[in-house]
Amino acid sequence: MGKTILILGGCKSGKSSAALSMAKDYKNKTYLATCDPQDEEMKERVRRHIEERGKEWGLVEEPLEIQAVFHSCKADVLLLDCVTLWISNLLMEKRDPLTETDSLLASLRHFKGTAILVSNEVGQGIVPENALARRFRDAAGMINQKLAAFAGEVVFVTAGIPKYLKKM
Repeated sequence: MGKTILILGGCKSGKSSAALSMAKDYKNKTYLATCDPQDEEMKERVRRHIEERGKEWGLVEEPLEIQAVFHSCKADVLLLDCVTLWISNLLMEKRDPLTETDSLLASLRHFKGTAILVSNEVGQGIVPENALARRFRDAAGMINQKLAAFAGEVVFVTAGIPKYLKKM
């Protein structure tokens, strides 16, 4: 089993930049994108993100079956961005994110490199007004807790400043 780092933060907090910075010294890097761009604005965001990462990064785009990527990937570092988009994708497919997370944890146990997982902290706001949004918020909170318990390091990013919550 390799090393697992969980990076949490709000939207546009700098968590993805922190993850990229943590991975900069690895030679063989793979970026696992869970986004399935549905509109032109999102497609443009994805294009910019690919450009910003540069050519030294491999790319796997997988909105649902991320466990399989951790089983097959031989990279020194695999950066998953992001867990909360993956949860959203699973909910839209009527799949249980908590069961899928148990499978993800099993895959992480077999991954030999460093896994960097980026996830949004969504539980510090108001209670959503609809059932799907509440299910998403609750699933994200429970999954973040599971991932944090598993990870050797947990980092919370606010305003671009990373703060270690757990470091082994």
